[in-house]
Amino acid sequence: MIAYLDCSTGVSGDKLLGALIECGFDPELLREALRAMGLASVSVETSRCVSHGTSGTGLTVTEPGAPRRHWAELRTLLHAAPLEAEVRASALLALELLAEAEAGVHGVAIEDVHFHEIGAADTLADVLGVALAVHHLGIESLVVTPVAVGSGTIVTEHGELPVPAPATALLLQDMPIVAGEAVGELTTPTGAALLRAFTAEVGTVPPMTLRRVGVGCGTREIGVANVCRLLLGERLPEQTDAVSDRVVQLETNLDHLTPEELATAADHLRSAGALDVWLTPIVMKKGRPATLLSLLAPEGSAASLAERVLAETGTLGLRMLPVVRSLAGRDTAEVETSLGPVRFKITHLPDGTRVLRAESDDVARISAERSLAADVVARTVEQDAWKATGVQPMRQRPSVEAASPSE
Repeated sequence: MIAYLDCSTGVSGDKLLGALIECGFDPELLREALRAMGLASVSVETSRCVSHGTSGTGLTVTEPGAPRRHWAELRTLLHAAPLEAEVRASALLALELLAEAEAGVHGVAIEDVHFHEIGAADTLADVLGVALAVHHLGIESLVVTPVAVGSGTIVTEHGELPVPAPATALLLQDMPIVAGEAVGELTTPTGAALLRAFTAEVGTVPPMTLRRVGVGCGTREIGVANVCRLLLGERLPEQTDAVSDRVVQLETNLDHLTPEELATAADHLRSAGALDVWLTPIVMKKGRPATLLSLLAPEGSAASLAERVLAETGTLGLRMLPVVRSLAGRDTAEVETSLGPVRFKITHLPDGTRVLRAESDDVARISAERSLAADVVARTVEQDAWKATGVQPMRQRPSVEAASPSE
């Protein structure tokens, strides 16, 4: 699953967790984890809320006495807790990032960090809850908008501080930020630490089949909807529309290399970045049989690949020709067939139709595993993929049934 988080009005731990709960995460899993850590006194309650016409899920975390905890104590609790390894690692990363930022701001060792922001039950619950939710919802990648941080100042136990708070600013280094529409703190240190721990990239909505939408509500009145919205879906297969691009064709005539040396040179050129390499039999002066070595290079790599050709072949010179390529649209898909999972290349033809072809490596693997002719395997899996996707095979082959001795 892939998730897209709208941070246009900032992000905090409770807002992010509220959005994840709306996307299907069961908060009881968080309560169970807290009890297993010996924190049964921590209460986690959810509620429906409306902020400036936008409804979502709010989160309230309380603990009698609100004890402060050192970073070292939280780390020990998480290491001892019966958590999935991925959940523990993610929670530790987010809390360590937060502790490092607080330590850097206040000039103390990370082991001595015991601020309200790192030790409070709500921060621990938010971080652990988000780590659990990401794991249980199967989120593999998180894309976010530029982060709204707010403006003005905020009053903390350390006095009045500028927005973004110093720890928040440290955590959001190298990430795109904006002030946002509201005055005040829109993104908290905990929210920033979670973004740093889980964000794969900053950008627009990624291609996906949208499955769920979650909205998490904050508690403060900021003049606009104090929410963050999460879109959760399945990533669409990579697709490339038909395009034209400019490349450089390099070629040279060779009459002094053995077939083995030619094959090795071609492999090395492919590894060096050539888009394609091919060998053509030719006849040179005095009727000598020879080979034309040709390759396509990206414009930016043509010079370096030309040097590589000279080094690999010992040729005295080569030709470099600008070429325009027309590329068909394409994408890939993996389909569960009667012979197992197989990857397919899907080509988009100019008339709008699509055709598929089985990946040759998968066909070869199944052919070896099942002692079937590669031609038979390809026909069978492509017919299965046709039924599953509605995309017709590029070519027809005899199927397993047609090749059966009983028929």
